[in-house]
Amino acid sequence: MSLVEACGLTRPSPPLWQWPPDTHLLLALLLALPVWAGLGLWAGDAMRVPAGPWAWASLLLVQPVIEELVFRGILQGQALALLSSQGRPRRIGPLTWANVLVTLAFVLLHLRAQPLAWALAVAVPSLVLGHLRERFASAWPAMAVHAVYNAGFGLTAWLVALR
Repeated sequence: MSLVEACGLTRPSPPLWQWPPDTHLLLALLLALPVWAGLGLWAGDAMRVPAGPWAWASLLLVQPVIEELVFRGILQGQALALLSSQGRPRRIGPLTWANVLVTLAFVLLHLRAQPLAWALAVAVPSLVLGHLRERFASAWPAMAVHAVYNAGFGLTAWLVALR
C-alpha cells in the first residue's frame, strides 16, 4: 500500500458526486441541520463567531483539511491496517475499532480548547466522518463534510449573534 493510499488521499470510491447521491453522505449532511438548530437554541450564547476572514478560512478550510488528514487519513488509515484480521477491520457492532479509537483521540484533542461537554459533542460527528472515510476508502469525503459541519456551526453562531 502506498503512502497516498495509507493516508486516505486516493480518489473516493464510489465517486462522491455520483447520481443518485450516496445515501450515507446525504444523511451525514442532512442530519447536521437539526443539530445546528439545537445548538443555536440551547447553546447560542456559548458559541463564538469567527472573527474576520482568516478565522473563517481556518474554520472552513484549514481545520477540516488538517484534522481529517491527520485523524481520518493517517491515524485511521494506520489503525485500520493494524486492527484488521484477514483484510477485514475488527468491529464493535457497526463501528470499526479504528474509528472508535480515532474518535477517542479526536475528542481528547478538543479537550485542549473546549469544556468537556463541547469536546464530547464532537464524538458523534467524528464517528460519522470515520464511517465516511471507511465507506469511500478516502479522507476527502470526511474533509468535505467536516467543512460543511464547521460552516453550519459558524453560520449558526453568526445568526445567534445577530439577535
